[in-house]
Amino acid sequence: MIPEALALSAVLFTIGTIGVLTRRNAIVIFMCVELMLNAVNLSFVAFSRMYGVTGQVFVVFVMTVAAAEAAVGLAIIIAIFRHAQTVDLKNINLLNG
Repeated sequence: MIPEALALSAVLFTIGTIGVLTRRNAIVIFMCVELMLNAVNLSFVAFSRMYGVTGQVFVVFVMTVAAAEAAVGLAIIIAIFRHAQTVDLKNINLLNG
């Protein structure tokens, strides 16, 4: 059970990393970061079966950070969209007024 969960976690984290590195859309990058956080949560839960409840406590903390990151990240994306009329990171240059 544990090796399968860790393998799935590694695959999900790899997909998220590739998505962050290759995509240009800010919302897709944001979703890939969330996928990476969920992969880490899955590995914490898998390790909690071996080492006790400590992994599940870390999952609660990671979920709290992910919720705060989602609120702040989406607010920033909406503000950038209102300013630049796009979420494509290639076309956004905030230094030019």
